[in-house]
Amino acid sequence: MPEPRIEVTSEDIARVVARFYERVRAHPGLGPVFARHVSDWPGHEARIVAFWESAILGLPGYRGSPVTVHREARDVRPGMFAPWLALFDMTLREELPEEAARAWSALAHRIGRTLRAGVTERETLPGGVPKLL
Repeated sequence: MPEPRIEVTSEDIARVVARFYERVRAHPGLGPVFARHVSDWPGHEARIVAFWESAILGLPGYRGSPVTVHREARDVRPGMFAPWLALFDMTLREELPEEAARAWSALAHRIGRTLRAGVTERETLPGGVPKLL
């Protein structure tokens, strides 16, 4: 197994993901959006655990394109990423040692910027002009 990029285990990742999605489901803005798209929470969480295991631990197993998934959802808006990241950061701080939480947060924020840009592209015309229809 390759050296982890962040000092966490698969068990840590699973715990963080489970706690985070508990919070997402309860969030007044994010919960309804996720509820429209996720009918199999254990399956969704397993897919996200595989994503983070790939990104952090270098493990194989995740297949997918997060940008495509979020773009195709059609109701994910750029302003949703700030509360998403705030909940994720809170979960990381509560579940992990400080250094691991900080490193994972930095990675999550980089990924969040990529996702936000992918969603924003869908909502703008060339030159950044907003699509009105």
